[in-house]
Amino acid sequence: MIEVTNTYDLQTGVDVALYSKWAKQAAATIVRQPGFVELRANRNMLGSPLIRTTTCWASLGDWVRFAEGPWAEMEQELRTFVTNLKVEMWTASPVLPAPLHPADDNQTGLLGM
Repeated sequence: MIEVTNTYDLQTGVDVALYSKWAKQAAATIVRQPGFVELRANRNMLGSPLIRTTTCWASLGDWVRFAEGPWAEMEQELRTFVTNLKVEMWTASPVLPAPLHPADDNQTGLLGM
């Protein structure tokens, strides 16, 4: 699985209602893509960058098909609302490949303790 994170700020004076409409339409398109796993959106409590979205994809190939397809136009539309757009792509760490949770029985084994 891979995660693609976009962070950005809204342009000064942006029409927030129009941006919100675009964001909801974009989300509706994203969730229908083959290999899509999850979409998260967050607002930075400390300031810039103001917005972070993270999409999770079953494989790099799934994201590439999306990026070369619907995302190409969607990204151009997004750029009319935002500034400081930064994209990062992440995959699992070889050291801790799975999330740890307080109730996990296998924490000791995963951590080699």
